[in-house]
Amino acid sequence: MRVPARATGSGADPDGPEDRLRRFATIWSRAIFPSTATSLTRPEFETHLTPLARELKEALHARHFDTTPAGRVGADLVAANCTDPDALSRTLGVIDSYLVLYCGTEDLPAEECRARCARLQHVLAAGFAHALRERTLAEQEAIARSALAARSEAEVALHATEARFHAVFEGAAIGIGIADLDGNVLEVNDTLTQMFGGLEHHVRSRKVSEWVHPEDGPHVWRMYGELTRGEREHFRVEKPFYRNDGTVLWTNLTLSLLRDAEGAPQYQLALMEDTTERRLLNLRLRYEATHDALTGLPNRTLFFERLEKTLAADEGARFGLCYLDLDGFKAINDSLGHAAGDRLLVEVADRLQSCATAPGEMVARLGGDEFVALTTGPGTETGATDLASRMLGALSHTVRLDGREFTVRGSVGIVEGLAAEHSAAEVLRSADITMYRAKAAGGNRYELADAEADARAITRHGLTTALPAALERGEFFIEYQPLVHLGDGTVHGAEALVRWSHPQHGILGPDRFIPLAEHTGLIVPLGRWVLEQSVRQAMAWQQQLPDGTPGAPLRINVNLSPTQLHHPGLVTDTVEVLDRIGLPPGSLCLEVTESALIGADEDLLKPLRQLAEMGVDIALDDFGTGYSNLANLRRLPVSVLKLDRSFTQGMQQHPADPVDLKIVEGIVSLAHSLELAVTVEGVETGAQAEHLRRLGCDTAQGWYYARPGPPEQLRSLSLADAV
Repeated sequence: MRVPARATGSGADPDGPEDRLRRFATIWSRAIFPSTATSLTRPEFETHLTPLARELKEALHARHFDTTPAGRVGADLVAANCTDPDALSRTLGVIDSYLVLYCGTEDLPAEECRARCARLQHVLAAGFAHALRERTLAEQEAIARSALAARSEAEVALHATEARFHAVFEGAAIGIGIADLDGNVLEVNDTLTQMFGGLEHHVRSRKVSEWVHPEDGPHVWRMYGELTRGEREHFRVEKPFYRNDGTVLWTNLTLSLLRDAEGAPQYQLALMEDTTERRLLNLRLRYEATHDALTGLPNRTLFFERLEKTLAADEGARFGLCYLDLDGFKAINDSLGHAAGDRLLVEVADRLQSCATAPGEMVARLGGDEFVALTTGPGTETGATDLASRMLGALSHTVRLDGREFTVRGSVGIVEGLAAEHSAAEVLRSADITMYRAKAAGGNRYELADAEADARAITRHGLTTALPAALERGEFFIEYQPLVHLGDGTVHGAEALVRWSHPQHGILGPDRFIPLAEHTGLIVPLGRWVLEQSVRQAMAWQQQLPDGTPGAPLRINVNLSPTQLHHPGLVTDTVEVLDRIGLPPGSLCLEVTESALIGADEDLLKPLRQLAEMGVDIALDDFGTGYSNLANLRRLPVSVLKLDRSFTQGMQQHPADPVDLKIVEGIVSLAHSLELAVTVEGVETGAQAEHLRRLGCDTAQGWYYARPGPPEQLRSLSLADAV
């Protein structure tokens, strides 16, 4: 699912991107203008916000996501005198509600857009707070320093100075405290008292050195010691404190050294900004950006952070990763709806999370019905498979949805090894490939990663993606294998066999790429190309044979895939090719595998009947491998049976297997009684050819006569027959 640039109940907004950007800036300016101390009019203020909105939009769209512009936007708001707390709150609300709506992009999934939006809010709030703090601290510290310095001025100005200092000290929006060099608190303002719970004597009764918190870094007290010894003038840190009730107060603390007139250290001045609420907001935004909104599990972002940290561990560290995809989840979504599917995913997430409770284990949702579990530490060689078994076992219990019980199954791909030998992308790719191997093996199981299997899957994927361009670049070519009359040994025609001249992998046979073309749908244009090239070559052969050559014209056999049989343009395309090139329909034979026609209904047989009525021969290829009912031959519009090579295996030995001979004799008798010709493929010896001739088979092909080759080979054989 992609996020539209803008959508409403009445349809898509016809405005362009710039119009939507200006609309976003209008909404933003109307939201925060009342709480902004500025001399600008509201339209002028909207004009000021437009480039800031564009920075947010460009950050949201960026291919390589970077939140830095959002921090600059937050600082620009402070610079524009948008310092009221409501301005930040309303800005975050506007971005949360309207940034993706008016400035979203169709190139990103909705989940990624929302995650980016959340992180932009986070960084904007941090940039706003940082700029406001710097502005406030600069003003307050300057005032406080001025006030304290004023106390040492001439006796005449002492009263006025103390009055000014008291006004600044008590009216400051941040907490201010003064202590001696031993850490005894001498003075605190009301703001600082309220930050610590409102009891001034609890603050004054404690020394600065007693305000230790477990999350203090060692550098905090090292810098404090340097300051009290006069080795440092000031420092700033983010420091937590315990309040009187045991709760935690988070602050941005600036501690400065105050000296006397001779320059000797005398006092320490503390300026504290309460950042507890902002920290909680940041934690909430961070949680939303790194956790799945539906299941509460860690999402792809957090999982990749954890995986990359795991893979960057010291040499010798091991890891195990289990990649799980639910089997048949689409059927539940389609039958019960997405709401029921979401409830199922929540239940699955709860069960999987209960399986990964040991130290070093975690479960995340990558998206859709894909989950991943990570285990670290010693013993992952067996721990990964144990974790996969627990996950599959947890899913084995039925789930009840809308009054119905469902059995949930999953397929798991496991990658385990040394952390230093892998990258995150390689691990996920290998686990994904392995998971699909488990699914292809029937599902409800796990498979271990295998480098050779991964390489084959990657090669298949590469061939699949290269197929369309290969057809456009003319990398395919056709080889022809002669079809020979068993009665007199003359060339009857040839079967067209397509090949791929791949730039890296060399010449590829149809078994390497035809299944891929079937899967992607490219088999239809590829099959049309093969048909046209083959018909054109058959016409050239007939024109090249000398006048008066005995026998029927050379025929061309072209294979049809199941997908081509279902294509509505089969008859039209075939007729158009024959008419344009001028080849008689009787010189074309279309080969259809027996398995493709098992259980075929009249709708599927109709185009074959139309072609047969025109004179095109239809051959039933690989006959004998599909276990079809022989009685069905009467209703199929075929004129040729093509026996699979398995029937000739027993004829290579001497004496020939009598059972194989009887089977072939029976099939030939049945075919001839139905007025069907019989062709045998895979003839490799003269003994096989002689047995087939005696049994009454009509034509054959195989290496005994000729391997597939260029069209010149068939022309040479045909001319030799004519002579």
